[in-house]
Amino acid sequence: MSREGPSLEHLLRRLTETPSLFLDEPLIRKRGKVDLAAVASDLLLAIGGTLPTLKEANAFQPAKLAERNPARLLLIACWLLHDDWFVQRAELLGPIKTLLAEGLHELGNLIDAELFVTDPERREELVRLVLDALQLRPAGESPNQAADRLKSLDSLERERVIRASRARAEAERARKLRAEMEAREAREAAAKANREW
Repeated sequence: MSREGPSLEHLLRRLTETPSLFLDEPLIRKRGKVDLAAVASDLLLAIGGTLPTLKEANAFQPAKLAERNPARLLLIACWLLHDDWFVQRAELLGPIKTLLAEGLHELGNLIDAELFVTDPERREELVRLVLDALQLRPAGESPNQAADRLKSLDSLERERVIRASRARAEAERARKLRAEMEAREAREAAAKANREW
């Protein structure tokens, strides 16, 4: 986050204005409407890249219905990144390719993609995640401010904390259950020994 990017407000407004095309069903196994490979290819061309090969373009195309929501999130991210601020910076081509290829899949598996347009916190999370992936921070923010705000919105980190808390709680319950069973077995053994006298 060493470099200043566009204003947060501008990008949040852009997300609220996401055209319905980018919210339509992605084309998966001849179902759906929007060809994600074509949308991603258009974005990369607009930034100054070359026309992706068929193999490169197909890397963006979801192959399984289970990839529907991550594909929907990528469509929204493509809309966000097609903003003039990004398109005019060819040096962002590599990081944008990386982001589209691998940066949003886990988040797309966790949260309904449409929330990144309709929910204010999820909109801000997506904007900040995209900027962070491009080593940018919102205009007017210090690196520390940007990092702190991203951390407070990070759904993936929140999910990791919840899972870790659940795992600790389950381990504690298992430990208590084992202790109770061992105590009961000890009482039963003691009672049996007393009866045998």
